[in-house]
Amino acid sequence: MPGTSGIVASGHPDTSDAARQVLADGGNAFDAALAALCASTVAEPLLSSLGGGGFLMARPAGGEPQVFDFFVNTPLRKRPEAELDFHPILADFGTAAQAFHIGLGAMAVPGVPAGIETIARALGRLPLAAIVAPAARLAREGVVVNEQQHRVSRILTPMLEKTPAAMALLAEHEDATRPAPAGAVGRNPALADTLEAFAAEGAALFYQGDMARQLAEDCAAMGGQLAAEDLAAYRVERRQPIVVDALGARAWLNPPPSPGGALVGCSLKALENTGLADSAWGSRGHALALARAMDSANRRRAKETALFSRGTTHLGVADAEGNLAALTVSNGEGCGYVLPGSGVLMNNMLGEEDLSPGGFHRWPTGVRLASMMCPTIARLPGGTEIALGSGGANRIRGAVLQVLVNTTVFGMPLAQAIAAPRMHLEDRLLGLEACPGGGQAWSADAINALAADWPGLESWPEPNLFFGGVHAVTRGPVGRFDAVGDPRRGGAVSANAD
Repeated sequence: MPGTSGIVASGHPDTSDAARQVLADGGNAFDAALAALCASTVAEPLLSSLGGGGFLMARPAGGEPQVFDFFVNTPLRKRPEAELDFHPILADFGTAAQAFHIGLGAMAVPGVPAGIETIARALGRLPLAAIVAPAARLAREGVVVNEQQHRVSRILTPMLEKTPAAMALLAEHEDATRPAPAGAVGRNPALADTLEAFAAEGAALFYQGDMARQLAEDCAAMGGQLAAEDLAAYRVERRQPIVVDALGARAWLNPPPSPGGALVGCSLKALENTGLADSAWGSRGHALALARAMDSANRRRAKETALFSRGTTHLGVADAEGNLAALTVSNGEGCGYVLPGSGVLMNNMLGEEDLSPGGFHRWPTGVRLASMMCPTIARLPGGTEIALGSGGANRIRGAVLQVLVNTTVFGMPLAQAIAAPRMHLEDRLLGLEACPGGGQAWSADAINALAADWPGLESWPEPNLFFGGVHAVTRGPVGRFDAVGDPRRGGAVSANAD
Protein backbone atom coordinates (compact mmCIF):
# COMPACT_ATOMS: atom_id res chain seq x y z
CA MET A 1 0.00 0.00 0.00
CA PRO A 2 1.46 3.41 -0.91
CA GLY A 3 2.22 5.81 1.90
CA THR A 4 0.04 8.77 2.84
CA SER A 5 1.44 12.29 3.04
CA GLY A 6 0.70 13.92 6.35
CA ILE A 7 2.00 15.70 9.42
CA VAL A 8 1.78 15.11 13.18
CA ALA A 9 2.27 17.19 16.30
CA SER A 10 2.31 15.65 19.77
CA GLY A 11 3.97 15.76 23.17
CA HIS A 12 6.88 13.41 22.43
CA PRO A 13 9.10 12.58 19.42
CA ASP A 14 8.32 8.86 19.66
CA THR A 15 4.58 9.56 19.81
CA SER A 16 4.79 11.63 16.62
CA ASP A 17 7.06 9.11 14.91
CA ALA A 18 4.58 6.27 15.53
CA ALA A 19 1.97 8.27 13.62
CA ARG A 20 4.46 8.95 10.82
CA GLN A 21 5.19 5.22 10.52
CA VAL A 22 1.50 4.44 10.12
CA LEU A 23 1.10 7.15 7.49
CA ALA A 24 4.08 5.64 5.65
CA ASP A 25 2.31 2.27 5.80
CA GLY A 26 -0.73 3.75 4.03
CA GLY A 27 -2.86 4.67 7.01
CA ASN A 28 -4.91 7.83 7.06
CA ALA A 29 -4.89 10.61 9.68
CA PHE A 30 -7.19 8.65 11.98
CA ASP A 31 -5.06 5.48 11.86
CA ALA A 32 -2.06 7.70 12.57
CA ALA A 33 -3.78 9.45 15.49
CA LEU A 34 -4.63 6.10 17.07
CA ALA A 35 -1.06 4.87 16.57
CA ALA A 36 0.18 8.03 18.26
CA LEU A 37 -2.27 7.48 21.12
CA CYS A 38 -0.95 3.94 21.63
CA ALA A 39 2.65 5.18 21.48
CA SER A 40 1.91 7.95 23.98
CA THR A 41 1.03 5.30 26.57
CA VAL A 42 4.67 4.15 26.27
CA ALA A 43 6.51 7.44 25.69
CA GLU A 44 4.31 9.60 27.98
CA PRO A 45 3.29 6.98 30.57
CA LEU A 46 2.25 9.44 33.27
CA LEU A 47 -0.01 11.44 30.95
CA SER A 48 -1.56 8.79 28.74
CA SER A 49 -2.76 5.25 29.41
CA LEU A 50 -5.04 2.52 28.15
CA GLY A 51 -6.54 2.92 31.64
CA GLY A 52 -7.73 6.48 30.97
CA GLY A 53 -10.12 8.26 28.61
CA GLY A 54 -10.28 10.95 25.97
CA PHE A 55 -11.89 12.59 22.96
CA LEU A 56 -11.29 12.71 19.22
CA MET A 57 -12.47 15.64 17.12
CA ALA A 58 -12.45 14.15 13.63
CA ARG A 59 -13.03 15.88 10.30
CA PRO A 60 -13.15 13.28 7.52
CA ALA A 61 -12.22 14.61 4.08
CA GLY A 62 -15.27 16.19 2.51
CA GLY A 63 -17.33 15.74 5.65
CA GLU A 64 -18.29 17.61 8.81
CA PRO A 65 -16.42 17.37 12.12
CA GLN A 66 -17.68 14.85 14.66
CA VAL A 67 -16.68 13.95 18.20
CA PHE A 68 -15.86 10.49 19.54
CA ASP A 69 -16.25 10.66 23.32
CA PHE A 70 -14.32 7.83 24.97
CA PHE A 71 -13.90 9.53 28.32
CA VAL A 72 -14.41 7.68 31.60
CA ASN A 73 -17.69 6.65 33.27
CA THR A 74 -18.63 6.65 36.93
CA PRO A 75 -19.36 3.22 38.47
CA LEU A 76 -22.93 1.96 38.59
CA ARG A 77 -22.79 1.62 42.37
CA LYS A 78 -20.96 3.41 45.16
CA ARG A 79 -18.94 1.57 47.74
CA PRO A 80 -19.09 2.79 51.37
CA GLU A 81 -16.45 5.47 51.88
CA ALA A 82 -14.95 3.66 54.86
CA GLU A 83 -14.03 0.72 52.60
CA LEU A 84 -12.28 2.77 49.90
CA ASP A 85 -8.59 2.90 49.03
CA PHE A 86 -8.65 6.69 48.59
CA HIS A 87 -6.16 9.20 49.96
CA PRO A 88 -4.72 12.65 49.14
CA ILE A 89 -1.30 13.61 47.82
CA LEU A 90 0.19 16.88 46.58
CA ALA A 91 1.62 17.64 43.11
CA ASP A 92 4.21 20.41 43.18
CA PHE A 93 4.58 22.45 39.95
CA GLY A 94 7.26 24.64 41.52
CA THR A 95 5.35 27.90 41.44
CA ALA A 96 2.01 26.25 42.31
CA ALA A 97 0.95 23.07 44.12
CA GLN A 98 -2.30 21.14 43.66
CA ALA A 99 -3.89 18.37 45.70
CA PHE A 100 -5.49 15.26 44.25
CA HIS A 101 -6.48 11.79 45.46
CA ILE A 102 -5.23 8.37 44.42
CA GLY A 103 -5.93 4.71 45.22
CA LEU A 104 -8.22 2.11 43.66
CA GLY A 105 -11.21 4.01 45.04
CA ALA A 106 -10.33 6.94 42.77
CA MET A 107 -10.59 4.86 39.57
CA ALA A 108 -13.37 5.42 37.00
CA VAL A 109 -14.31 3.12 34.12
CA PRO A 110 -11.63 3.51 31.39
CA GLY A 111 -12.55 4.37 27.82
CA VAL A 112 -9.34 4.31 25.78
CA PRO A 113 -9.47 0.69 24.52
CA ALA A 114 -13.09 1.06 23.41
CA GLY A 115 -12.25 4.40 21.81
CA ILE A 116 -9.38 2.99 19.77
CA GLU A 117 -11.45 0.08 18.47
CA THR A 118 -14.53 2.18 17.68
CA ILE A 119 -12.59 4.93 15.86
CA ALA A 120 -10.53 2.43 13.88
CA ARG A 121 -13.68 0.72 12.65
CA ALA A 122 -15.48 3.97 11.84
CA LEU A 123 -12.70 6.05 10.25
CA GLY A 124 -9.51 4.04 9.82
CA ARG A 125 -8.43 1.63 7.13
CA LEU A 126 -5.64 -0.35 8.76
CA PRO A 127 -6.10 -3.33 11.08
CA LEU A 128 -5.51 -2.88 14.80
CA ALA A 129 -2.32 -4.91 14.54
CA ALA A 130 -0.77 -2.27 12.25
CA ILE A 131 -1.99 0.57 14.48
CA VAL A 132 -0.48 -0.82 17.70
CA ALA A 133 2.73 -2.16 16.15
CA PRO A 134 4.90 0.99 16.59
CA ALA A 135 3.85 1.29 20.24
CA ALA A 136 4.51 -2.38 20.96
CA ARG A 137 8.01 -2.03 19.49
CA LEU A 138 8.66 1.04 21.64
CA ALA A 139 7.51 -0.78 24.76
CA ARG A 140 9.89 -3.70 24.08
CA GLU A 141 12.90 -1.79 22.80
CA GLY A 142 12.62 1.09 25.24
CA VAL A 143 12.15 4.87 25.29
CA VAL A 144 14.78 7.27 26.57
CA VAL A 145 13.35 9.42 29.36
CA ASN A 146 13.57 13.03 28.20
CA GLU A 147 13.65 16.14 30.37
CA GLN A 148 9.93 16.74 29.95
CA GLN A 149 8.91 13.28 31.13
CA HIS A 150 11.41 13.41 33.98
CA ARG A 151 9.89 16.73 35.07
CA VAL A 152 6.41 15.16 35.05
CA SER A 153 7.70 12.22 37.08
CA ARG A 154 9.06 14.57 39.73
CA ILE A 155 5.70 16.31 39.96
CA LEU A 156 3.88 12.97 40.28
CA THR A 157 6.40 11.23 42.55
CA PRO A 158 3.82 11.01 45.40
CA MET A 159 1.58 8.92 43.13
CA LEU A 160 4.45 6.75 41.89
CA GLU A 161 5.43 5.96 45.47
CA LYS A 162 2.13 4.17 46.06
CA THR A 163 3.34 0.91 44.47
CA PRO A 164 6.65 -0.44 43.11
CA ALA A 165 4.85 -1.27 39.84
CA ALA A 166 3.90 2.37 39.36
CA MET A 167 7.42 3.60 40.12
CA ALA A 168 8.87 1.10 37.64
CA LEU A 169 6.74 2.38 34.76
CA LEU A 170 8.96 5.30 33.86
CA ALA A 171 12.35 3.57 33.55
CA GLU A 172 14.79 1.08 34.94
CA HIS A 173 16.82 2.61 37.75
CA GLU A 174 19.19 1.32 40.42
CA ASP A 175 17.15 3.15 43.08
CA ALA A 176 13.67 1.66 42.79
CA THR A 177 12.25 4.17 45.27
CA ARG A 178 12.50 7.28 43.07
CA PRO A 179 11.95 8.20 39.41
CA ALA A 180 14.76 7.50 36.99
CA PRO A 181 16.75 10.47 35.66
CA ALA A 182 16.57 11.88 32.17
CA GLY A 183 18.58 9.68 29.83
CA ALA A 184 17.51 6.40 31.44
CA VAL A 185 15.74 3.88 29.23
CA GLY A 186 12.17 2.80 30.02
CA ARG A 187 10.90 -0.55 28.82
CA ASN A 188 7.45 -2.01 29.40
CA PRO A 189 7.32 -5.50 27.86
CA ALA A 190 4.08 -6.25 29.70
CA LEU A 191 2.43 -3.32 27.92
CA ALA A 192 3.81 -4.59 24.59
CA ASP A 193 2.11 -7.93 25.23
CA THR A 194 -1.10 -6.14 26.21
CA LEU A 195 -1.14 -4.05 23.04
CA GLU A 196 -0.65 -7.14 20.88
CA ALA A 197 -3.36 -9.03 22.75
CA PHE A 198 -5.65 -6.05 22.24
CA ALA A 199 -4.94 -6.13 18.50
CA ALA A 200 -5.91 -9.80 18.42
CA GLU A 201 -8.92 -9.76 20.78
CA GLY A 202 -10.21 -6.20 20.54
CA ALA A 203 -11.58 -4.08 23.36
CA ALA A 204 -13.42 -7.07 24.84
CA LEU A 205 -10.08 -7.98 26.43
CA PHE A 206 -10.46 -4.99 28.76
CA TYR A 207 -14.22 -4.99 29.27
CA GLN A 208 -15.20 -8.67 29.32
CA GLY A 209 -12.02 -10.77 29.24
CA ASP A 210 -9.26 -11.75 31.62
CA MET A 211 -8.14 -8.20 32.31
CA ALA A 212 -11.68 -7.15 33.18
CA ARG A 213 -11.99 -10.03 35.62
CA GLN A 214 -8.64 -9.23 37.22
CA LEU A 215 -9.54 -5.56 37.61
CA ALA A 216 -12.94 -6.31 39.13
CA GLU A 217 -11.44 -8.83 41.56
CA ASP A 218 -8.71 -6.43 42.70
CA CYS A 219 -11.20 -3.61 43.16
CA ALA A 220 -13.41 -5.83 45.30
CA ALA A 221 -10.49 -6.98 47.44
CA MET A 222 -8.46 -3.77 47.66
CA GLY A 223 -10.89 -0.89 48.08
CA GLY A 224 -11.87 -0.05 44.52
CA GLN A 225 -15.32 0.73 43.14
CA LEU A 226 -15.33 -0.85 39.69
CA ALA A 227 -17.22 -4.10 39.10
CA ALA A 228 -17.55 -6.40 36.09
CA GLU A 229 -20.89 -4.81 35.21
CA ASP A 230 -19.29 -1.35 35.02
CA LEU A 231 -16.76 -2.53 32.47
CA ALA A 232 -19.29 -4.50 30.40
CA ALA A 233 -21.63 -1.50 30.19
CA TYR A 234 -19.06 0.97 28.78
CA ARG A 235 -19.82 2.50 25.36
CA VAL A 236 -18.16 5.16 23.18
CA GLU A 237 -20.47 8.10 22.42
CA ARG A 238 -20.53 9.92 19.08
CA ARG A 239 -21.56 13.56 19.39
CA GLN A 240 -22.09 16.63 17.24
CA PRO A 241 -19.63 19.42 18.09
CA ILE A 242 -20.54 22.94 19.14
CA VAL A 243 -20.05 25.30 16.18
CA VAL A 244 -19.03 28.88 16.96
CA ASP A 245 -18.45 31.68 14.45
CA ALA A 246 -16.33 34.43 16.00
CA LEU A 247 -13.35 36.67 15.21
CA GLY A 248 -13.54 35.77 11.54
CA ALA A 249 -13.14 32.04 12.19
CA ARG A 250 -15.43 29.05 12.56
CA ALA A 251 -14.57 26.66 15.40
CA TRP A 252 -15.87 23.15 16.08
CA LEU A 253 -15.64 22.51 19.83
CA ASN A 254 -16.17 19.64 22.28
CA PRO A 255 -19.89 19.56 23.23
CA PRO A 256 -21.72 18.79 26.50
CA PRO A 257 -21.62 16.98 28.81
CA SER A 258 -18.07 18.35 28.81
CA PRO A 259 -17.94 22.10 29.44
CA GLY A 260 -14.54 22.86 27.89
CA GLY A 261 -15.79 23.58 24.38
CA ALA A 262 -18.71 25.71 25.55
CA LEU A 263 -16.35 27.80 27.69
CA VAL A 264 -13.91 28.37 24.82
CA GLY A 265 -16.85 29.34 22.61
CA CYS A 266 -18.17 31.71 25.28
CA SER A 267 -14.77 33.41 25.49
CA LEU A 268 -14.46 33.73 21.70
CA LYS A 269 -17.87 35.42 21.49
CA ALA A 270 -17.06 37.66 24.46
CA LEU A 271 -14.00 38.96 22.60
CA GLU A 272 -15.90 39.96 19.46
CA ASN A 273 -16.98 43.44 20.51
CA THR A 274 -13.97 44.44 22.60
CA GLY A 275 -11.95 46.24 19.94
CA LEU A 276 -9.35 43.50 20.20
CA ALA A 277 -8.52 43.73 16.50
CA ASP A 278 -7.42 47.33 17.01
CA SER A 279 -5.02 46.41 19.82
CA ALA A 280 -1.42 45.33 19.55
CA TRP A 281 -0.44 41.95 20.98
CA GLY A 282 0.61 42.34 24.62
CA SER A 283 -0.95 45.78 24.95
CA ARG A 284 -3.21 46.93 27.75
CA GLY A 285 -6.29 46.54 25.51
CA HIS A 286 -5.35 42.99 24.49
CA ALA A 287 -4.49 41.85 28.02
CA LEU A 288 -7.64 43.25 29.64
CA ALA A 289 -9.96 41.98 26.90
CA LEU A 290 -8.49 38.49 27.21
CA ALA A 291 -8.59 38.42 31.02
CA ARG A 292 -12.17 39.70 31.12
CA ALA A 293 -13.30 37.10 28.56
CA MET A 294 -11.72 34.41 30.77
CA ASP A 295 -13.50 35.91 33.80
CA SER A 296 -16.82 35.72 31.95
CA ALA A 297 -16.18 32.04 31.15
CA ASN A 298 -15.23 31.38 34.78
CA ARG A 299 -18.56 32.79 35.97
CA ARG A 300 -20.37 30.53 33.54
CA ARG A 301 -18.28 27.55 34.63
CA ALA A 302 -19.19 28.18 38.28
CA LYS A 303 -22.81 27.41 37.38
CA GLU A 304 -21.90 24.06 35.82
CA THR A 305 -20.50 20.79 37.11
CA ALA A 306 -17.04 21.11 35.67
CA LEU A 307 -15.28 17.80 35.93
CA PHE A 308 -11.88 17.31 34.41
CA SER A 309 -8.39 15.94 34.75
CA ARG A 310 -4.83 17.22 35.00
CA GLY A 311 -2.51 14.56 33.59
CA THR A 312 -3.31 15.08 29.93
CA THR A 313 -1.66 15.03 26.51
CA HIS A 314 -2.81 16.03 23.05
CA LEU A 315 -1.93 15.22 19.43
CA GLY A 316 -3.01 16.38 16.02
CA VAL A 317 -2.73 14.83 12.55
CA ALA A 318 -3.50 16.13 9.06
CA ASP A 319 -3.15 14.14 5.85
CA ALA A 320 -3.08 14.96 2.15
CA GLU A 321 -6.52 13.44 1.64
CA GLY A 322 -8.06 16.23 3.72
CA ASN A 323 -8.60 14.32 6.98
CA LEU A 324 -8.00 16.18 10.26
CA ALA A 325 -7.72 14.66 13.73
CA ALA A 326 -7.42 16.39 17.10
CA LEU A 327 -7.16 13.88 19.95
CA THR A 328 -6.79 14.55 23.66
CA VAL A 329 -6.33 11.83 26.24
CA SER A 330 -5.93 11.81 30.01
CA ASN A 331 -5.17 9.44 32.85
CA GLY A 332 -5.67 12.06 35.54
CA GLU A 333 -2.54 11.69 37.60
CA GLY A 334 -2.88 7.90 37.75
CA CYS A 335 -4.25 6.15 40.83
CA GLY A 336 -1.00 4.29 41.62
CA TYR A 337 -2.44 0.88 40.70
CA VAL A 338 -0.99 -1.00 37.71
CA LEU A 339 -3.23 -3.80 36.45
CA PRO A 340 -1.10 -6.91 37.15
CA GLY A 341 0.66 -8.36 34.13
CA SER A 342 -0.59 -5.61 31.81
CA GLY A 343 1.81 -2.68 32.28
CA VAL A 344 -1.27 -0.40 32.37
CA LEU A 345 -1.50 2.36 35.00
CA MET A 346 -5.15 3.07 35.83
CA ASN A 347 -6.76 6.51 36.12
CA ASN A 348 -7.75 8.45 39.25
CA MET A 349 -10.62 10.47 37.76
CA LEU A 350 -12.83 10.00 40.83
CA GLY A 351 -10.05 11.57 42.89
CA GLU A 352 -10.09 14.91 41.11
CA GLU A 353 -11.06 17.69 43.52
CA ASP A 354 -12.80 19.62 40.76
CA LEU A 355 -15.05 16.64 40.13
CA SER A 356 -16.96 17.17 43.37
CA PRO A 357 -17.15 20.84 44.35
CA GLY A 358 -19.52 19.87 47.17
CA GLY A 359 -17.24 17.10 48.42
CA PHE A 360 -15.88 13.78 47.20
CA HIS A 361 -18.03 10.73 46.42
CA ARG A 362 -21.07 12.78 45.42
CA TRP A 363 -20.90 11.94 41.72
CA PRO A 364 -23.98 10.47 40.03
CA THR A 365 -23.66 6.77 39.25
CA GLY A 366 -23.36 5.28 35.78
CA VAL A 367 -22.73 8.49 33.85
CA ARG A 368 -20.03 9.88 31.59
CA LEU A 369 -17.81 12.31 33.44
CA ALA A 370 -17.44 15.75 31.95
CA SER A 371 -14.00 17.08 31.09
CA MET A 372 -12.28 20.37 30.35
CA MET A 373 -10.47 18.65 27.46
CA CYS A 374 -11.20 20.47 24.23
CA PRO A 375 -9.82 19.00 21.00
CA THR A 376 -10.76 21.61 18.40
CA ILE A 377 -10.90 22.08 14.66
CA ALA A 378 -11.21 25.60 13.26
CA ARG A 379 -11.29 27.25 9.87
CA LEU A 380 -9.23 30.42 10.10
CA PRO A 381 -9.59 33.62 8.06
CA GLY A 382 -8.16 32.84 4.63
CA GLY A 383 -9.31 29.21 4.71
CA THR A 384 -6.48 27.49 6.59
CA GLU A 385 -7.78 24.69 8.82
CA ILE A 386 -6.25 23.97 12.21
CA ALA A 387 -6.58 20.97 14.53
CA LEU A 388 -5.43 21.78 18.03
CA GLY A 389 -5.88 21.02 21.70
CA SER A 390 -3.95 20.99 24.93
CA GLY A 391 -3.24 19.23 28.16
CA GLY A 392 -3.40 21.15 31.41
CA ALA A 393 -6.73 20.60 33.21
CA ASN A 394 -8.60 23.87 33.67
CA ARG A 395 -5.83 25.70 31.81
CA ILE A 396 -6.85 23.85 28.63
CA ARG A 397 -9.60 26.23 27.64
CA GLY A 398 -7.38 29.29 28.06
CA ALA A 399 -4.51 27.73 26.11
CA VAL A 400 -6.76 26.80 23.18
CA LEU A 401 -8.46 30.21 23.29
CA GLN A 402 -5.19 32.14 23.23
CA VAL A 403 -3.72 30.21 20.30
CA LEU A 404 -6.95 30.74 18.35
CA VAL A 405 -6.86 34.47 19.14
CA ASN A 406 -3.18 34.68 18.17
CA THR A 407 -3.83 33.07 14.78
CA THR A 408 -7.15 34.75 13.94
CA VAL A 409 -6.89 38.27 15.37
CA PHE A 410 -3.14 38.81 15.27
CA GLY A 411 -2.36 36.67 12.22
CA MET A 412 0.60 34.97 13.87
CA PRO A 413 2.36 32.00 12.26
CA LEU A 414 1.58 28.81 14.15
CA ALA A 415 4.94 28.55 15.96
CA GLN A 416 4.70 32.12 17.22
CA ALA A 417 1.04 31.72 18.21
CA ILE A 418 1.92 28.72 20.39
CA ALA A 419 5.11 30.12 21.90
CA ALA A 420 3.61 33.50 22.86
CA PRO A 421 3.27 34.06 26.65
CA ARG A 422 -0.05 33.03 28.17
CA MET A 423 -2.26 33.95 31.07
CA HIS A 424 -4.65 31.90 33.17
CA LEU A 425 -7.42 33.15 35.43
CA GLU A 426 -8.69 30.86 38.20
CA ASP A 427 -11.26 32.38 40.56
CA ARG A 428 -9.64 35.79 41.21
CA LEU A 429 -6.04 34.60 40.84
CA LEU A 430 -4.45 35.59 37.54
CA GLY A 431 -1.28 33.80 36.48
CA LEU A 432 0.90 35.36 33.80
CA GLU A 433 3.93 34.12 31.88
CA ALA A 434 5.84 37.36 32.38
CA CYS A 435 8.60 36.38 29.98
CA PRO A 436 9.20 36.78 26.25
CA GLY A 437 8.05 33.98 23.97
CA GLY A 438 7.71 33.74 20.22
CA GLY A 439 9.06 37.26 19.95
CA GLN A 440 6.23 38.57 22.14
CA ALA A 441 6.02 39.94 25.69
CA TRP A 442 3.35 41.63 27.79
CA SER A 443 3.89 45.38 28.00
CA ALA A 444 4.49 47.06 31.36
CA ASP A 445 1.23 48.94 30.85
CA ALA A 446 -0.64 45.65 30.35
CA ILE A 447 0.89 44.08 33.48
CA ASN A 448 0.04 47.15 35.58
CA ALA A 449 -3.55 47.18 34.29
CA LEU A 450 -3.97 43.47 35.03
CA ALA A 451 -2.55 43.91 38.53
CA ALA A 452 -5.04 46.71 39.18
CA ASP A 453 -8.00 44.49 38.27
CA TRP A 454 -6.55 41.31 39.78
CA PRO A 455 -4.40 42.24 42.80
CA GLY A 456 -3.39 38.62 43.23
CA LEU A 457 -1.48 38.67 39.92
CA GLU A 458 1.17 35.95 39.92
CA SER A 459 4.08 36.30 37.50
CA TRP A 460 5.83 33.21 36.18
CA PRO A 461 9.45 33.95 35.21
CA GLU A 462 9.57 31.45 32.33
CA PRO A 463 7.23 29.37 30.16
CA ASN A 464 5.76 26.51 32.18
CA LEU A 465 3.80 23.32 31.48
CA PHE A 466 1.26 24.66 34.00
CA PHE A 467 -0.12 26.81 31.15
CA GLY A 468 -0.88 23.81 28.98
CA GLY A 469 0.73 22.34 25.91
CA VAL A 470 -0.94 23.18 22.61
CA HIS A 471 0.11 20.78 19.87
CA ALA A 472 -1.40 21.76 16.53
CA VAL A 473 -1.41 20.96 12.82
CA THR A 474 -2.68 23.11 9.96
CA ARG A 475 -3.65 22.45 6.38
CA GLY A 476 -3.74 25.41 4.02
CA PRO A 477 -6.27 25.97 1.21
CA VAL A 478 -3.86 24.44 -1.31
CA GLY A 479 -2.90 21.55 0.93
CA ARG A 480 0.25 22.94 2.52
CA PHE A 481 0.94 21.52 5.99
CA ASP A 482 2.35 23.04 9.14
CA ALA A 483 2.66 21.62 12.63
CA VAL A 484 4.05 22.75 15.98
CA GLY A 485 4.50 20.95 19.27
CA ASP A 486 4.36 23.20 22.32
CA PRO A 487 7.84 23.48 23.91
CA ARG A 488 6.17 23.83 27.32
CA ARG A 489 5.30 20.14 27.12
CA GLY A 490 8.05 18.61 25.02
CA GLY A 491 6.21 19.06 21.74
CA ALA A 492 7.48 17.19 18.68
CA VAL A 493 6.58 17.14 15.00
CA SER A 494 6.95 14.39 12.42
CA ALA A 495 5.91 14.24 8.78
CA ASN A 496 5.54 11.68 6.03
CA ALA A 497 6.17 13.07 2.54
CA ASP A 498 5.22 9.96 0.52
